[in-house]
Amino acid sequence: MVQIQFDLPEGTLASLRKDPASFVRELRLAAAAKWYELRLLSQERAAELAGLSRADFLDSLIRFGVSPFQYDTGEILDEVRGE
Repeated sequence: MVQIQFDLPEGTLASLRKDPASFVRELRLAAAAKWYELRLLSQERAAELAGLSRADFLDSLIRFGVSPFQYDTGEILDEVRGE
């Protein structure tokens, strides 16, 4: 396990209405969702980063407007064509 520490501007937690523990959970989930969307992390690794099961991670993607499917239109057409 790696531990990372950083400073936040005063008022950030209050503005987000988060206590430190809730903020950390939300930050990990947001990072996992974005990096999954950018195809930098697999579902498994993103769920691990978020501290969730894969099913719970996939369910949470809706909040961020991220599709659980990492296929674009061209890839789907290629697969249908057998390419």
